[in-house]
Amino acid sequence: MNPRRCAILREMGLAPLWRLRAPAETVDADAGIPELPPEETPGPDDGHQRSSELAPPADASRVVAMDWQELEETIRTCRACALCEKRTQAVPGVGDRQARWMFVGEGPGAEEDRRGEPFVGQAGRLLDHMLAALNLKRGEDVYIANAVKCRPPLNRTPGVAEIAACAPFLERQIALVRPRLLIALGRPAAQALLGQEISIAAARGKRFEREGVPVIVTYHPAYLLRNPSDKGKAWEDLCFARRLVAEGA
Repeated sequence: MNPRRCAILREMGLAPLWRLRAPAETVDADAGIPELPPEETPGPDDGHQRSSELAPPADASRVVAMDWQELEETIRTCRACALCEKRTQAVPGVGDRQARWMFVGEGPGAEEDRRGEPFVGQAGRLLDHMLAALNLKRGEDVYIANAVKCRPPLNRTPGVAEIAACAPFLERQIALVRPRLLIALGRPAAQALLGQEISIAAARGKRFEREGVPVIVTYHPAYLLRNPSDKGKAWEDLCFARRLVAEGA
């Protein structure tokens, strides 16, 4: 194994590779895990002025025909749920628009809300290391999106109605990218992709499908930052994902 790969795996908490791990503590791996930690102390309005009214959800029959430009403009101006009221900006997605690999997370955190790009905080840095361990890199053969495009207040888990409001946008992103594999990072992402209740512990290591595209489920990087003993399990999931992509190729 080359030194760079060893350094990446050490950063992920996976070196030395032969070290036995202590049993993980009993934690709720399926719970919504916020980005680490909220950098602001929210007031009653979380620093943003509340808007006066919402708009109906995007018409799925119209979204399904959108190109990238129209889709991202629609996401940025969407007012279909209350998440729009406190956002700094919506976060559509980023990466290679013809990628084989598509990663779907939960929703933007504080840093993502400021910068308009998914996974740019501490969890994003861990995701970059996870990609590098697979010889992948953000923007090259990888597209990254979230189940919801606006930051939930205090980085709470998005609700069912909020995920449903964003569902046409995620559906169209998948259709435009046409990935070989979808990787759900955490339970909300898995439920958004598969349309069913999911337990991370039960779903790991299994191949699901969404309209013919393989889907695998693993932990959200923010969860792994809080529970590093599960990084080895996440690495197993990534190796499983790599095998699926290789078989598909």
